Amino acid sequence: MALSQYVHDMLENPAILGVCIGVAMFLGPIWVAFLFGVLIGWVWKPNWASLAKGKFIGSSSSSSSSSPSKSILSPLKAYASSPSLTSIKMQAPNPESLAVNKSMLVKGMDKKGSSSLPMKIDNTSSALNSSGETSNAVTMEDLHHLWQLVEEKDGGLPWMMMMDRSTPNMDYQAWRREPKDGPPEYRSRTVFEDATPEIVRDLFWDDEFRPRWDDMLAKSTMIQECPTTGTIKVQWIRKFPFFCKDREYIIGRRIFESGGSYYCVTKGIDCPSIPRQDKPRRVDTYYSSWCIRAVESKRAKGKLSSCEVFLFHHEEMGIPWEIAKIGVKKGMWGTVQKIEPGLRAYQHARASGTSLSRHAFLAGVNTKVPPEYLENIGSAENRSEIDENATSSEKPKGMNIPKILVIGGAIALACSIDRGLVAKYAIFGVARRFANIGRR
Repeated sequence: MALSQYVHDMLENPAILGVCIGVAMFLGPIWVAFLFGVLIGWVWKPNWASLAKGKFIGSSSSSSSSSPSKSILSPLKAYASSPSLTSIKMQAPNPESLAVNKSMLVKGMDKKGSSSLPMKIDNTSSALNSSGETSNAVTMEDLHHLWQLVEEKDGGLPWMMMMDRSTPNMDYQAWRREPKDGPPEYRSRTVFEDATPEIVRDLFWDDEFRPRWDDMLAKSTMIQECPTTGTIKVQWIRKFPFFCKDREYIIGRRIFESGGSYYCVTKGIDCPSIPRQDKPRRVDTYYSSWCIRAVESKRAKGKLSSCEVFLFHHEEMGIPWEIAKIGVKKGMWGTVQKIEPGLRAYQHARASGTSLSRHAFLAGVNTKVPPEYLENIGSAENRSEIDENATSSEKPKGMNIPKILVIGGAIALACSIDRGLVAKYAIFGVARRFANIGRR
């Protein structure tokens, strides 16, 4: 009773009542805006946020010792490999350190080709076999798609130039495009002087040598192989920056040869035999493929002593796309510069008689495809499909009545609340987002 009487007396006091009303009027819009922001944030929850639901899958059947990330013996630097372009590094490497790293790469390769880096390679798994599942992991349709990307006949969005740089022994260009229903896609063209397509092909395929120029590769396990087609299924564990979980990739690989050009397809595939884990997080959407061929050297006219590499890459890493784009843009050139010293070290190792790894051996097992077969891909039927896709990708023209209603309501609400320009700007921003949803 005493408490209720005290509250009654306080409310009867005009001064106290005015203070309470003022505080309520001040904090009320803030709380409304906060709750409204929570609601809007939930509505626009990105796809990567839902990946957290899978953290309980497999937790009851897997022990702490089964986490591949615990097999890392030493910390790795936080930048991605090119050609995968998943780098988050923000600083370019020191040119002097590149020269030092190149000399260390050459000295670190012994006669038996053993790796001195603390990266775990497992090529003795009992799952290695020549099953039909492995041979069908990468099909002719994947070759068709890669050929269309190389010839710019895939019907996709135009590419936007990102970078054009060069060194005495390497030229590099990069482009990007942003599909509406997927992660950003990247295209690059690299020309290495004094290199053959075969040595570059083996360099990108050789997971035992890759840690010498790709510091993010923490573990590589060959799951299955097909000696007939050269198709392999590989598990990668890649080290990400400290604020991200490591990433797991289950990828299928296969190389096609046509007219002296090598079409190297690498893409994410399903693998029910390896359960998902909370750490590392599995990346399902992954595509990283190359076209490698000999081109004329800029030093010796008329001599095909240089190697051209077209890379097409995209993946859904579980990181907001805008943040991923910033990381790729900042770390792209620094990462690419790491490849050229690694290539020279690989050339030196192969020239010294180093035995081929299993990965490099399978890189030489190619599927031969006549050039005429690839040229027939651009038939009238395929062109009609491309035109149909291009037409369907055009933005439909919808009615603007919902947008007018939403904007009108926002104007009325902003005029009725006198809380400064910030509140009005927030109201117009939210209304514009809702109007865009109405149009879609």
